[in-house]
Amino acid sequence: MGKETEHKYIVISDSFKDMAESSSRLAQGYLSREPDRTVRVRIKDDKGFLTVKGRTYGDSRLEFEYEVPVEDAHEMLGLCEGPVVEKIRYYVPFGGFTWEVDEFEGQLAGITVAEIELPESGTEYERPDFVGREVTNDPRWFNSQLHKHVEELKQIRRQTLSQH
Repeated sequence: MGKETEHKYIVISDSFKDMAESSSRLAQGYLSREPDRTVRVRIKDDKGFLTVKGRTYGDSRLEFEYEVPVEDAHEMLGLCEGPVVEKIRYYVPFGGFTWEVDEFEGQLAGITVAEIELPESGTEYERPDFVGREVTNDPRWFNSQLHKHVEELKQIRRQTLSQH
């Protein structure tokens, strides 16, 4: 059984770009956006993935991810509901963990979030200076839901930036 434990934050500066050890281009769509069974198709650089996630409880949820042929992933993206999410993901080592910073493109341009995946709930970690407000438990910030709240989230990010 796979379990994902992560915390998500609004990014408040571009300093993560200088700290990043690498980056990837991602395109992802959703075959299901149901909170109990989100099914995502992702193309990361030149690889395809199919991911099933369960409902989030606190900072954790079930997650199962499988590599699929990239050609199949391209075809599956055409079956997805709603817009395809495009982003650049930066991998930033900090405090013994790797932070993943997603800079969204297209209609989601202007939204940038950082996530840290933890071995278990309650794990202590240091926050880098480029993160602001935590949005872990706000479902509007789930990648599967961003398209429903674009302007509201951009406004929240602007307010967060102005407070720092």
